[in-house]
Amino acid sequence: MKPILEVKNLACGYQTQPIFTQVDLALYPGQLSGLVGPSGSGKSTLIRAILGLVDPWAGEIWFRGKRLRPGAPPPKVGYVPQVETVDWSFPVTAEEVVMMGRYQQQKLWPWPSRRDRAIARELLSRVGIEHVAHQPIGELSGGQQQRVFLARALVGEPELVLLDEPTSSSDLHVQHELLHLLADLNQQGLTILLSTHDLNSVATHLPWVMCFNHGLICQGQPIDVFTSHTLERTFGGEMVVFHQADRILIASGLTSLRHQLKRNLPPELHQPRSKSL
Repeated sequence: MKPILEVKNLACGYQTQPIFTQVDLALYPGQLSGLVGPSGSGKSTLIRAILGLVDPWAGEIWFRGKRLRPGAPPPKVGYVPQVETVDWSFPVTAEEVVMMGRYQQQKLWPWPSRRDRAIARELLSRVGIEHVAHQPIGELSGGQQQRVFLARALVGEPELVLLDEPTSSSDLHVQHELLHLLADLNQQGLTILLSTHDLNSVATHLPWVMCFNHGLICQGQPIDVFTSHTLERTFGGEMVVFHQADRILIASGLTSLRHQLKRNLPPELHQPRSKSL
């Protein structure tokens, strides 16, 4: 099977500061993958370079066997940005956000057609939030906001969707909802790459992971890739990996040490101290 996306010997940076060099990776049709690494490791820069939003210093990006010109966005690729980059106070409804993804197809922009509205409503229904179509984006819950931008990314019927830290500020319930939705879309044939530093959600939901810290460290199935040695190289600190049946639980070495010390304390020291009067 030929890759849908290939990154070859890619190097990126800002001004004179390199972010990463000599990155090689490939995504295959139907793949659901996580790009895992700490904040500031270059994950967002890599995604933005693939989208043509950052000019690489060196290297090549190929989509469907065709080399992309530097700064040129690949066709048939959707994008969900980090929530921190969105102005949630902007006076726009969920439906209008989705229609923004159709501006290239809209002949009467900024006046959407009946078909544009129908497509936006259909996509909001597809991600399970048709009922919020006319609500201001800033009044939606975090999970609903993520689904709105995912619907916008699906407007152009993409073959590949890139998500930049989609679960970074979400609670566990929202994270699981979004990851289950992405798995459903993947089952329908969509190729997906999401960046994250949330190891346990990735270990539970994603079949393929790429560990990244200013370069690709390794990739594979979570059960093979998530080892203490690999995660220490990726995150720069001691990590403890627990296996239970087919599940993986990851904790920092400091967290594990604290739990161990607490287990060894006498029972009376587990109780919180009462405040002095």
